[in-house]
Amino acid sequence: MIDFDALERVNAPLNAFSHFDRSAKGGEGVLAGVTIGVKANIAVQGMPFHAGMETFRDRIAEKDAETVAKLLSEGAAIIGILNMEEAALGSKTDNPHFGQVINPHKAGYSPGGSSGGSGAAVAAGLCDAALGTDTMGSVRIPAAHCGVYGFKPATDRVSQDGLEPADPQLDAIGPLARDLDMLERVSRVMSEFGEAAIEGSGAQLANHGVKLDSAVAEAFSHALGQLDHVPASVELPDKNSRIRFAGFIQVSRYLADAIGSLHGLSDHLRKLLTYGPKRAEGDWAEDQQLLEKTRDAVRVIVAQHGFLIMPTAPNAPFAHSDKEPAGQADFTGLANFAGLPAISLPMGWTDDRLPLGVQIVAQSGAEAGLFALARQLDAKLGAYRAPQPLAGD
Repeated sequence: MIDFDALERVNAPLNAFSHFDRSAKGGEGVLAGVTIGVKANIAVQGMPFHAGMETFRDRIAEKDAETVAKLLSEGAAIIGILNMEEAALGSKTDNPHFGQVINPHKAGYSPGGSSGGSGAAVAAGLCDAALGTDTMGSVRIPAAHCGVYGFKPATDRVSQDGLEPADPQLDAIGPLARDLDMLERVSRVMSEFGEAAIEGSGAQLANHGVKLDSAVAEAFSHALGQLDHVPASVELPDKNSRIRFAGFIQVSRYLADAIGSLHGLSDHLRKLLTYGPKRAEGDWAEDQQLLEKTRDAVRVIVAQHGFLIMPTAPNAPFAHSDKEPAGQADFTGLANFAGLPAISLPMGWTDDRLPLGVQIVAQSGAEAGLFALARQLDAKLGAYRAPQPLAGD
């Protein structure tokens, strides 16, 4: 039996779940006994499907998203709906309609976003795994900031059925969990999973114009030292911040067209939705060319070297009272632009006991090899730590 009273008590200071389904129960299959929370922009029949937006507050999903149906078919118990950024645009999860989500490692701190509820719920042990969505890092950034594991499948190897999209060209539904075994179990059920091994000693992208927090730089250097071979240093056609901004413009244009006329959007979201449409056509064409060059460059790097390793985020977790760092997706967006699978895993800690993440990108079809490499690195790093209740506050 699932103790929902206990879950409510743990969730209260975190606000990770916006809805619990007290009738939830599992079935038979490879995920029997596994409890899963689902981000509010993924449809679960009979549950709220608000996508973090006030205008959809009372919307109830009429059927399960394909990914959810696959999990249910293998015995998982879907226990509720998780809080998120409004319309999945942002990486802080300070939702003006459904409230802030708190990082379980420190009161008052952001869990990252846009799947902040997913990261916080998994880290706090509210569920065994959670579904998030990743447009430019929205699964992997919360995984890093909450000290857990996150997987973004290749774009064409996971269904978008039942998803309220941020940008269908970049979106991927992906899971988060507290260990790689659970992450892989869920990933194999919900997405296409290739068995190819990874060949090559890898490539690294440490900064390329991105300023790293000193703790991130130190932890990443340590992570590289745990690999069997030193990865080759590589560069991209432009600075990461420029590439990330081009991706943001693309998402802004899509969402402005898809939801810009809806009532009930916050002033902050409406402002974000102005950037894409007001972009001059010549600049927009250059943005698209840059994203295409980046896609090709990342695919070539991964094909030649076997994998690409980077910090998940250039910054450590930050307080909700601080301004959201603009460059959080400078590294994570690359896997989305290339359409490739990527894993984030814990790589270290700040002096304030806040978690940091490292990510590995591999070729589509080499998901088994990607998880194998992540396990090797994870065993050497040993960086996972469960949070103490609202530690550090």
